[in-house]
Amino acid sequence: MSKLRVATFQRRPRFRDIPRILERLRADLEWCDDEGVDLALFPECYLQGYVLDRPTLNGVALAIEHDVTFRGLLARLAPIRSTFVLGFVERRERFVFNTGAAIRHGAVLGAYRKAHLHRKEQAFDPGFDCPIFEAAGWKFGINICYDANFPSAAAKIASQGARLICYPINNMLPTEVADRWRSKSICNLRRRAAETGCWVVSSDVVGEHEAMVCHGCTCVVSPAGDVVARVDEGHEGVVLFDCG
Repeated sequence: MSKLRVATFQRRPRFRDIPRILERLRADLEWCDDEGVDLALFPECYLQGYVLDRPTLNGVALAIEHDVTFRGLLARLAPIRSTFVLGFVERRERFVFNTGAAIRHGAVLGAYRKAHLHRKEQAFDPGFDCPIFEAAGWKFGINICYDANFPSAAAKIASQGARLICYPINNMLPTEVADRWRSKSICNLRRRAAETGCWVVSSDVVGEHEAMVCHGCTCVVSPAGDVVARVDEGHEGVVLFDCG
């Protein structure tokens, strides 16, 4: 089977600034097309910023099917050839989800909604489905950040024939908490890869926001559990890697 060329981005977050995010997203995806990327990955809640109170979430959440802003984003990115996974805050009827959508040629192939929510994330509603997607002949699934603590979440993806698991992450945390998760995040990703025999690709934010910091955990992990490529901590950047 052919290789899968992946690109995973480590970017500074923005909050409630969709036009600027869209501008940067389009530039990154145009670069992906130039590099022949099959699958690109961006961080958790990348589009609107990672927020944790329900009133704010209600104000920023976008509906895939009906929201003018989201439909405009898809139209703007329709020329992009690469499949990509975009993290965003989704409204679906009365629910608000932490979502990763798989998108290609301006169409949403489907969406994974974060199933395992940390106690600080109770403003979100949990998702339940575990969809599988395809890019360049490779099946892949999505887990989001805290999901990586649960072997069963990755196992559900692998059991459906996936060869790769995408992990949009947002480890923007109070400094002392961010330091604790600095090694734990990478250990979780390595374990999930080794347990499932899948490639694992993560995309994290980086930098500081108010009293919080994120060192960045953007990497590619082989099915043996080895980190084969990683963006340097503390810096924006991208990993371009051929899996397989």
